[in-house]
Amino acid sequence: MTARRRHAGIGLVDMLVALALGLFVALAAAAMLLLANRDFTHQAAATRLDDGGRYAVELLGRAIRQAAWTDLEAGAPPADAAASIGGLDDRTLPRMAAGLDGALRAGAVQRSDVLAVHFGGLGGAGGDGSVVDCAGFAIGAGEAGWSIFYVGTADDGETELRCKYRAQSGNWNADAVVRGVDSFQVLYGLDTDQPPDGIPNRYLNASGIRALDAALVLAGATPAEQAHDLRRKTHWKRIAVVRVALLLHGDAQSRTGSLPMRYHLFGTPGEPDDPGTMVDEAALPAPLRWRVRRLFDGTVLLRNRAD
Repeated sequence: MTARRRHAGIGLVDMLVALALGLFVALAAAAMLLLANRDFTHQAAATRLDDGGRYAVELLGRAIRQAAWTDLEAGAPPADAAASIGGLDDRTLPRMAAGLDGALRAGAVQRSDVLAVHFGGLGGAGGDGSVVDCAGFAIGAGEAGWSIFYVGTADDGETELRCKYRAQSGNWNADAVVRGVDSFQVLYGLDTDQPPDGIPNRYLNASGIRALDAALVLAGATPAEQAHDLRRKTHWKRIAVVRVALLLHGDAQSRTGSLPMRYHLFGTPGEPDDPGTMVDEAALPAPLRWRVRRLFDGTVLLRNRAD
């Protein structure tokens, strides 16, 4: 009897206990794998957002600091030259249209703004590489350089911050700077002092600047003469500082569990009175809600003001 028991197999109860323990271990391992994969997805998305956001803000800052640059050896620009900074609120642009032509309501891109930077070139034909647009193309002496930033929608439905520029052929094009844009907003620091001291007294959006221009009393009997006077007096030439803010999102399901958040792109709720400066995750389409997000901003002093 003793030898027979020693060589007998396991019983049904023993097998069920072993199966239950094995299933528990497998489920625990699967749960740990899912958690590790979720954390990896979150960290990877956050890293991509950090890299993309820092690059975009750096590119914007470099372009803004270049605004109104001119080769003074070739002569100072006339008083009625075009302003070096311009913009639109709640707009997007066609990729191939010239400059700001054909601007449309931003719609799906969270009332994002348009920022246009104008500057001169340096060097011979084709430039010497010291002055470049947002796409990295050199601007030569006597050429008008443009760097225009706006938010568009790619073919796959993803929103992206684009850099619009004029190519050497004279045609316009736009390239993506960073993808996954919830909102791109711009504020302009206006120097209202007489004479100007280079320090902003008010911060306004593009609509506020245009409203001030619309209230100007212009000299001239004809539309052409009034347009000439507007180029001289425009408040766009009194911009001393430009503030930019960019809210980016990561891939689907990259968000760790937390309540929906509200992002105030310029920090103070209700200032300015611009709906695009506040993004409420709860109001976003369902596929966009549970994504990791990062807010980037920057303040840039204009170096080459021409009053």
